[in-house]
Amino acid sequence: MLHRVLRREGVRANHKRVERVYREEGLSLRRRRGRKRLSHLRVAREQPPAINHTWAVDFMHDGLSDGRRFRALTVIDEFSRECLAIEVDASLPGARVSRALQRLCELRAVPTIIRSDNGPEFRGRVMDEWAYGCGVRLQFIEPGKPIQNAFIESFNSRLREECLNEQVFLSLDDARRKIEHWRIEYNRARPHLSLGYLAPEEFAASRRHLRSEPATRSAGPAQRMPSGALHRAAVSTEEPDSFSSQPQIG
Repeated sequence: MLHRVLRREGVRANHKRVERVYREEGLSLRRRRGRKRLSHLRVAREQPPAINHTWAVDFMHDGLSDGRRFRALTVIDEFSRECLAIEVDASLPGARVSRALQRLCELRAVPTIIRSDNGPEFRGRVMDEWAYGCGVRLQFIEPGKPIQNAFIESFNSRLREECLNEQVFLSLDDARRKIEHWRIEYNRARPHLSLGYLAPEEFAASRRHLRSEPATRSAGPAQRMPSGALHRAAVSTEEPDSFSSQPQIG
């Protein structure tokens, strides 16, 4: 990955030389390997057909230098791997989550699906009413199976390793500024193996003709349903397919 980054910056060097210098400088870190577990038969999941079709959301936690804790809401586009937003605050209830998603819908387009775990912020009444009003389908993964939301889990691990573990946050504003700087660099400069070593914004630009048109996703419900609660219940009872393999995200 460092070799690819250097090439993007105009440095011409053999990948073996980059690896040798990396090791000589003591930058190699031991990775903890989890115990391999047996799994059931996996079935390939249908991939999003275009940008803004499927968004994935999740929460992360970290702390300030004075010991106070804060939360971070991460939102990515599964097709382009773009990080659409990272909302940082001491508390992020369902109302705050729905407002953050509404701002993204106004800037980009209303997605067809939003995938998440079964956290109370995502399954609560506020989020349910917002999704019903916008015509968004909430898709919840099965409890205890984060692999079903693998794209956001992989992104969160990059955020943890490359930003949260490397920075000291003095205040919430300081955390917002540093995390937002990392998000912009991630979207514009970080190459991804699964995107042909393109950065997410570059990949999105190359697939712009597949972008969902905002006009096709109105702010109101596309179909009348009995109620928002019944709509959510119908969605949550569906059993999402498993992944054929762990997606490779840069």
